[in-house]
Amino acid sequence: MTPESVNAEHLEILVEEPSMEAALRAFLPKMIGAKSFKITNYIDKPTFLKRLPDRLRGYKKSLQKSHVILILIDRDNDDCGQLKARIETMAQQANLRIRDDHRGSAQIIVRIAIEELEAWYFGDWQAVQAAYPRARKPDKYCRAPDAIKRGTWEAFEGVMKKSGYFVSGLRKIEAATRIAPHIAPARNTSPSFQAFRRALERVNRP
Repeated sequence: MTPESVNAEHLEILVEEPSMEAALRAFLPKMIGAKSFKITNYIDKPTFLKRLPDRLRGYKKSLQKSHVILILIDRDNDDCGQLKARIETMAQQANLRIRDDHRGSAQIIVRIAIEELEAWYFGDWQAVQAAYPRARKPDKYCRAPDAIKRGTWEAFEGVMKKSGYFVSGLRKIEAATRIAPHIAPARNTSPSFQAFRRALERVNRP
């Protein structure tokens, strides 16, 4: 089967922390329409990576043919290629398909948010301003949101504090809940967001 033939009826989405889950719940329905989905978050990245092998082995026993697993994880300070390869190795050890082959389409898709979820906010500052009207656009971050080094959420927190928001510290879930409904997928300039969008388009074909 070719990638164009994928037509998942249901997505099992695994994320590392609650703010990503909150963001996905807000904007995912407008990207996948009426398809069903379930999101599981693991509180933090170390717990996620520790528990993922067992979860994938469980999926091997229960995953239906029309279901696809989508793993979304922050790069943080990891090497993107190595992190993706590590997770794909876990999937292969669980005997889940990560590539289309003669047996059928991929059962699992891995995407990396570079460097963190907040890079997606810098990629669509209109969405941020829709939620927080006084938020001043930081051109140096918005020009290349995925290129921010060592602390994307800290950079976002700093910008918001200067604009008069989150003066006592960024509340990640609140920010995700308020910003994500305004995200317009086609205009987001974060390359990692667009990679995520393409993954959804692939499994959302009629």
